[in-house]
Amino acid sequence: MTASARETVLRRVRDALTLSDGAEVTVPRAYRTGHSLPDDERLALFTDRLVDYRAVVRTCTTATTAEVLAEVLREHGARRIGVPPGLDPAWLAGYDGETVTDAAEVPAPRLEALDGVVTSSAVSCAETGTIFLDGAADQGRRALSLVPDLHVCVVGLSSVRTGVPEALAQLTPEHPITMISGPSATSDIELERVEGVHGPRTLAVVIRTDG
Repeated sequence: MTASARETVLRRVRDALTLSDGAEVTVPRAYRTGHSLPDDERLALFTDRLVDYRAVVRTCTTATTAEVLAEVLREHGARRIGVPPGLDPAWLAGYDGETVTDAAEVPAPRLEALDGVVTSSAVSCAETGTIFLDGAADQGRRALSLVPDLHVCVVGLSSVRTGVPEALAQLTPEHPITMISGPSATSDIELERVEGVHGPRTLAVVIRTDG
């Protein structure tokens, strides 16, 4: 874009945001907030949305997290998994395969050699079945959750918000946000669904009902 074209675009934006008397336009942002459901209803709604997206869903408690994670990884034949550097090691106490801790200097293509990845999550939305990752130490960089073919994500029920506005309010906009709604999938004009195009073919969500 040339400098003159850029100025033209910016001038039109400024004109659109300014009234004829020079006062700035106030854009109303009266989004719905404060919508909430009891834990059991929120869990049921979140699970329903995840299953509809063809995600595998398991529940656990803090005490059974390691046991359930080990079962999920075994069921999917994951013998070599990647984990972010800040993941709680106690979660994998029952896993007898190889665990590889990811690092920024590891080339993303090398992550293809992993059978799967286990991460935590930042916040989730029950109404849409969407899980948000924000790059925290227990979630890792975006490539870690996108390159391996299996993503096992641990979600605490206390971090599941009912609606989108409530979920977004928990996030820091400056953080690298990844939104996950089921395994990666797309469909062509014939509505033929193809999974694993832009990320993992399999998403397994382990929901900690007491966490």
